[in-house]
Amino acid sequence: MPLPELQAIRQAKADQLRAMGIDPYPSRARRSHTSDEALKRYAALEPTLGQAGEDPEAITVVGRIVGFRDQGKTVFAHLRDGHGQLQLFVRREALGEDAHAAFRKLYDLGDFAQATGHLFRTRAGEVTLRVVEVRMLAKALNAPPEKWHGLTDVETRYRRRYADLLASADVRRVFEIRARTVSALRRFLDGRGYLEVETPVLQPLYGGAAARPFTTHHNALDQTFYLRIADELYLKRLVAGGYERVYEISKDFRNEGIDRNHSPEFTMLEFYEAYADYTTMMESVETMVAQVATEVLGAPRIPFRGEGVDVSPPWPRRTLRDAIREASGVDYVEHPDQAGLLAAARAAGADVPADTVWARIVDELLKQFVRPNLIAPTFLTDYPVALSPLAKRKADDPTHVERFQPFLGGGEIGNAFTELNDPLDQLARFRDQQRDREAGDEDAMPIDADFVNALMYGMPPTGGVGLGIDRLVMLFTDQDSIRDVVLFPALRNLPPEADPVVALVSGIDLPDDPAPPGGDGA
Repeated sequence: MPLPELQAIRQAKADQLRAMGIDPYPSRARRSHTSDEALKRYAALEPTLGQAGEDPEAITVVGRIVGFRDQGKTVFAHLRDGHGQLQLFVRREALGEDAHAAFRKLYDLGDFAQATGHLFRTRAGEVTLRVVEVRMLAKALNAPPEKWHGLTDVETRYRRRYADLLASADVRRVFEIRARTVSALRRFLDGRGYLEVETPVLQPLYGGAAARPFTTHHNALDQTFYLRIADELYLKRLVAGGYERVYEISKDFRNEGIDRNHSPEFTMLEFYEAYADYTTMMESVETMVAQVATEVLGAPRIPFRGEGVDVSPPWPRRTLRDAIREASGVDYVEHPDQAGLLAAARAAGADVPADTVWARIVDELLKQFVRPNLIAPTFLTDYPVALSPLAKRKADDPTHVERFQPFLGGGEIGNAFTELNDPLDQLARFRDQQRDREAGDEDAMPIDADFVNALMYGMPPTGGVGLGIDRLVMLFTDQDSIRDVVLFPALRNLPPEADPVVALVSGIDLPDDPAPPGGDGA
């Protein structure tokens, strides 16, 4: 039956409820027990209930109807709330003839209902509520997705996430793990004396990463602003201002391509520690990931591709130069100019456009030859200065910086430095970035004069880390795409004529008063 017809049938049932003086969308509900509380209550009482086995005290539960089996005088239904589900046993003798008839004819799968009754155990062994009163809480006009297969079209799942969640307990579990992961990260940092802070989302100048920003206009100030691409420069301003340990869990935005690992809107954790360096932060990252995995998943092990990867510390450390040289045969140090490195990279089989600047060629060698093979947790360390404009130079090799990236499951999950705190060196790096921009690198950072000025007040030796929460959750939940761990990912709009939901809503004829006053739903 076409969807509009199904909706019309359900709308007619809502109208029948109103005609009976029952509001199909009442303002209030009453609940004495969640489903799991009800089950625990009966488990505790059952040994004392005697032969009848029925709880003499009535309880009230609420939830969505997810099962409905009409046997005439008796209806079995299942009510699901956010804690589980409970079977309802609805008999005409207990409910009354009119209320029983209304339940049979006017209630559907997907409706929210409130049921009051007494707990008992059926002959089949299921704890059940013998219903003496039932009340509509919200009439669902859409039928729920098909029970066993749910939403099978991937794009529909992303566009109609509410229906995806309704159909799949596995999808709901992904986002429950995400929430627990964020909470565990906070507990880890709070336990180490970090202060959680908030920095601007709208910024007059973007920076802290190599990326293109989203641009907007502030009407009152008549000024261009940017959605932040990273929190880094503001958080380091706070370290310069006297805070020794700070962190932020934030939404960042980058106006770039979308693929399985990249989303224009994503969630980052950045944390900075004064009097620390990148070796300190490596120890923090490996300890944090293992501890959070243990808290969320029960062990320091992620379910990567169904096989599992141990994330217990310590993680191996390898220099970027050695990793690229071993995987591709290219030693970027031997090719200090763009043309020479481009030729060597292409000879090794890398797919690199001719106008790629030197630093980006190094990055492509990493992405194409090294990253896919880093399944077990690994730190790659010591990156070229040109690829790391915000990191401290190595004392024994000024062409490289104290930087590391943690890799896990074939991808990087973060970025970290011993932070550059020399204001003049930082200014020189910004100017190098400006030259790269002029040479065609659209991701190069602009010069942030105010940040340089903050460094001129002095910033102590500092270690900093940026960790991608979306990517970490992908690993914790064994998902292949970042869109599977983002509740409402960015998608291209469908043309109105091709969008079934727009067409459906546009075709609904509303009565003069679509929601006339009704009773309280009792």
